Amino acid sequence: MLLCPWHKLPLQMRNLAVKPYYDILVTKKIQLLAKRLFDFFVASLMLIILSPLILVIAVAIKLDSKGPIFFTQTRVTANYKLFKIIKFRTMYENAEKNGPQVTTHNDKRVTRIGAFLRKYHLDEIPQLLNIITGDMSFVGTRPEVPMYVEKYTPEMYATLLLPAGVTSKCSIEYKDEEKLLTNTSNADETYINKVLPQKMKINLESIKNFSLLSELKVTIDTMLAVLGIDHKMIRDKKQVESSSEAHHA
Repeated sequence: MLLCPWHKLPLQMRNLAVKPYYDILVTKKIQLLAKRLFDFFVASLMLIILSPLILVIAVAIKLDSKGPIFFTQTRVTANYKLFKIIKFRTMYENAEKNGPQVTTHNDKRVTRIGAFLRKYHLDEIPQLLNIITGDMSFVGTRPEVPMYVEKYTPEMYATLLLPAGVTSKCSIEYKDEEKLLTNTSNADETYINKVLPQKMKINLESIKNFSLLSELKVTIDTMLAVLGIDHKMIRDKKQVESSSEAHHA
């Protein structure tokens, strides 16, 4: 999905707080086109390559617990468009009706195979279909449910200028988000009032600094995070080594 003309954006998005972000993205139309082409072709290729793994995961889910293979939920993407995000089901059937919209640490609604899929982010694989249709991108602000988007400040709507993403700098920084929502009487309220504002600061900064290079960096950091490698630790180590080399030179 390319940048929508300003006059065609939803009314709530056409505000003075969003305009500076829009003006930045207008100057990067070629990069946005390249981003969309990359998303489509790579997602299509990955879907084909991962098809055997998808079949294995589907069988494991059906054997582990009662319910459908896939989990779909209404989320919000670019231009305030509602879409159905697709994931492998990691919770027991009808889990949404028995708890908050967000998942907490050691959530009892998560199945055995679901815990494994979440740990290695394998539950996200079906989102390749969302990427192919253009509702999502590999890198971008994670899509929120409508009830959370309704709580956005005027500036937060800038995150809806681009398609939602499977991963982002914010996703890496908040990879342990579930733990932050554990010791609270109302996980939804805690998320909206404490977690969401902090996440949005990172997401908005990413839009200001959007480039294909920055997105490649996020992709690499995400792969390291999934493998349990601390990307910050690697960078700090390199900085120390460089400083040491300079000292001995």
